[in-house]
Amino acid sequence: MKKLLPITLGLMVFLTTLFNAFGQTPWDEVMMGKGEICAALMYEHSSWNQYWEGSFLRDNANIGTFTRQMAMPMVALGLTNKINVFTSIPYINTNASGGTQAGQSGIQDLSISVKVDWIQKQLGKGKLLFLTNTHFSTPVGTYLSDYMPFSIGAGAPELGIRVIGGYKMDNGLVFRGGLAYLWRGQSKIERDYYYENGSVYSPFMNVPNALNLHGAIGYWTLDNRLRMEATFMSLNCLSGDDIRSYNRPQPTNKMEVSQIGGWVQYYINADRGLGGLLYFNQVISGRNMGKVTTIGVGLTYQFKVY
Repeated sequence: MKKLLPITLGLMVFLTTLFNAFGQTPWDEVMMGKGEICAALMYEHSSWNQYWEGSFLRDNANIGTFTRQMAMPMVALGLTNKINVFTSIPYINTNASGGTQAGQSGIQDLSISVKVDWIQKQLGKGKLLFLTNTHFSTPVGTYLSDYMPFSIGAGAPELGIRVIGGYKMDNGLVFRGGLAYLWRGQSKIERDYYYENGSVYSPFMNVPNALNLHGAIGYWTLDNRLRMEATFMSLNCLSGDDIRSYNRPQPTNKMEVSQIGGWVQYYINADRGLGGLLYFNQVISGRNMGKVTTIGVGLTYQFKVY
């Protein structure tokens, strides 16, 4: 069998691309006030023509350029001034420029997240920030998780706990870092035998748990209407196997990724109303995954309901 590149697994897609692009995200320092809602509609285009088989970077000689497109609604609610709730559900389409295999499309995973603002303390010429985020996602679409690289997700539930620290200066500069532990469950597949460092007779695959690190340097200007950030993200699975030569990737693979990116968000009004965003991410190193380039755009609308 010819070699095939892997895709990013499960909620890693959310951590690396989706939530990087939305104002008031589960992963940043921004909090909405009590009774405020922010709705977003996003479109994202990702592609790659190289992938890492283990730690070895290869070309996609047999399927050409792999493309993943996503359309996703997201909603965030300020339950209180200190507690925000988020939910999202993406629709994803995959295809390749070469080969004979068909892509996959459909609804992926429902994600629910709760962010809590614990500390905002004035310190010198800015505020010291500390927040936490807990998220849960579960598949809701009927996609095939073992149909890699064309599968749209890992087909497994995920529970993540994240700590976020930052320093927001009075001049608009923001420095932020976050660390999350991601617990993943099992993915049910349409076969009862597979190889993972040995023969396994089961229709279930364990998706590896992971650590996710995120850092950003941002700047607010134009009376808090323009927000810009440069970001770094890494994700490292804590177990798993490598893609074997002349074999397919699968949800058990140990994935590692380092990514840099940048995004710009503009609010037409400083506090509420319509806004737009544009972002770019580039994978710079990895293991058992594609060398992905991502471009995304979106619209946001924020309003108060109580």
